[in-house]
Amino acid sequence: MVHPAMESEAQLVARAQNGDRNAYGDLVRSHHRGVIQVIYRMCGDSELAQDAAQEAFLRAWTHLPTYRPGTNLRSWLYRIAVNAALDVLRRESKISNTDFETLTMPDPQAGPESELLKKERTLAVQIAILTLSEASRSVLVLREYGGLTYQEIAAALEIPMGTVMSRLNYARRQLKSALLPHVLQLEIENG
Repeated sequence: MVHPAMESEAQLVARAQNGDRNAYGDLVRSHHRGVIQVIYRMCGDSELAQDAAQEAFLRAWTHLPTYRPGTNLRSWLYRIAVNAALDVLRRESKISNTDFETLTMPDPQAGPESELLKKERTLAVQIAILTLSEASRSVLVLREYGGLTYQEIAAALEIPMGTVMSRLNYARRQLKSALLPHVLQLEIENG
């Protein structure tokens, strides 16, 4: 028996594939937050994330007739979202090595220590993620922020599952290496 939520999504997809914009609007509303989160983690800029999300949902609408019912809609949408994020980043040329060098950590005198530490950690992770290659970043973001399984990532990115696992392992090692100096510095500064 099909789960009622899945049945509802399948019905919305079928209606949307027949041109029902209201059904597609319901699908967008149910997946908007996850798509925005994945795109934001890909590009690190909320304005770019909004632009890329809008582009992703427009692409999804135009390609909806090619969606195969029975496949994971979330994975399909996230693949489109990742590609839209990468396209927007390429067009905007927002990310370069010098951009990361000019980013600074917040001033420790700016507010409560715990909130400051949280912001510092968040910024350090965001910068580290943005320095990953597109391939590594895509796999990491879909797994850690999109919540996709290895199989769903493989399907979304159209790569073998072994490649997903090796890229994810590589991305995690790169993040660990990039974040270690920040962690050590925070420990030294904050005892």
